[in-house]
Amino acid sequence: MSKDDEKVLVVPADIIFKDGRWQGLKKDKPEHYLDVIRNNYQFRRRGDVETDPSWQQIIPYMLFSCKDKFFIYKYLGGAGEKRLVDSYQLGVGGHINQVDSGNGDILEAGAMREWNEEVEYRGNFLEKKLVGILNDDSRPVESVHLGLVYHFIGDSPEISIKEKDKMQGEMVNLKDIPGHIKNTEGAWIQVVYNEYLLTL
Repeated sequence: MSKDDEKVLVVPADIIFKDGRWQGLKKDKPEHYLDVIRNNYQFRRRGDVETDPSWQQIIPYMLFSCKDKFFIYKYLGGAGEKRLVDSYQLGVGGHINQVDSGNGDILEAGAMREWNEEVEYRGNFLEKKLVGILNDDSRPVESVHLGLVYHFIGDSPEISIKEKDKMQGEMVNLKDIPGHIKNTEGAWIQVVYNEYLLTL
């Protein structure tokens, strides 16, 4: 099946933004928006919604840290999403699919499936918390996606990317992250760094 034929979880933009559209990371009442998503989602063909801002594709976006280091990764030439090649990200994540139905909460199931598909983590989680809901209309690729930003805190720094032909990852000190994201204006990594990591 091609990427365009994949069925992804979406919510109508006019429903998710019923109380007003925001820009950046919304940290107040994030659980309210999770409930809105759970009560109004449907699955649509990815190729039909990738350039249609009337739909918001819901993307779990998991930050990972151990002590003062955060996991950061870069998209390589083999990545499926060509618009993101050579850009850095902090969050591990991806689309929620129909396979995530029937495994408890669909948002949590989708988040953990994406986590397990993307990375190998050899350790335990000390905490998993929802940080906020991320909307960013500054670039086309982000404007059709809505991020559910989580922070996973682990007891081990032993984490690696599974698809090494598509991405390259490393653990970096919080203070060194700006050097990796200096050319990522408008990307989610910049928003998360400015509106969340700088508050830690």
